[in-house]
Amino acid sequence: MLNSWNDGPTKAAIIAFAEGAAKDVAPEDRVAVFDNDGTLWCEKPAYIQLDFLVRRMAEQVGADPSLADRQPYKAAAAGDLGWFGDAVTKHYLGDDSGIKLLAAGVLSAYSGLTVEEHAERVKAFFADGEHPSLKRPYTACGYAPMAELLRYLEGHGFTNYIASGGGRDFMRPITYQMYGIPPERVIGSSVGLDFADGHLRTTATPEFLDDGPTKPVRIWDRTGRRPIFAAGNSNGDIEMLQFTAAGTGPSMSLVVRHDDAEREFDYTVGAEKALEIAGTHGWAVASMREDWIRIFD
Repeated sequence: MLNSWNDGPTKAAIIAFAEGAAKDVAPEDRVAVFDNDGTLWCEKPAYIQLDFLVRRMAEQVGADPSLADRQPYKAAAAGDLGWFGDAVTKHYLGDDSGIKLLAAGVLSAYSGLTVEEHAERVKAFFADGEHPSLKRPYTACGYAPMAELLRYLEGHGFTNYIASGGGRDFMRPITYQMYGIPPERVIGSSVGLDFADGHLRTTATPEFLDDGPTKPVRIWDRTGRRPIFAAGNSNGDIEMLQFTAAGTGPSMSLVVRHDDAEREFDYTVGAEKALEIAGTHGWAVASMREDWIRIFD
């Protein structure tokens, strides 16, 4: 039972909440939502999905060298993951100049593939993809304490969902293997799909960016429930955590704090507001350094 968690206030709060919910909340209302990047798996030095996309953009530059003069293709061709990380960080600080360029490249990267073809490319990426600094397979970059938390909540009758800013169709082929969460319970950013000749194909038209205030909207759209448990790690998760905390019954909002430079990473950029609100609203904070006995399996 939560064997990768140190005994302390955070672990005690989780146990008390889950045991109380199992007694007092109807099974159909025991809904838990989890962000993915930085909450269930690593997001530094860049999102795992960015590595997948950067490889594709580099391929596109190889096929069309004229792309190399503009971002994000210039950074992809040079293997400059820092540019991508900076674009995301600036977005969380209110500057969307980089994220708009990135979004344009992301939307066109896999346009025209069938959904099955896209899933096969994702599976091939994870078959041999390795984290650049941790030197672990990406499939081994999930956080062991959070995987235990998923199982623990399931044991108390919860239904777990992922609600992430990451791509829905990037996460779906791998979430059952890593977290035991089936594809129908993955909520994420998405592009439009076209149906023709018996197939669904991806388009370059954005559908949803599942971040910030869009997260609770999409959670309600997909589940028809207000979650009673939510876990996130960044400013983009604030509205999801607030939506959970604002219910009339028991609830728990949990923020993961990255403060372990030795075993993972130590950063608060892009999470400052979430941590501040957690402090003022009494949300639980899981410190990687203090609360987790181990980070990875």
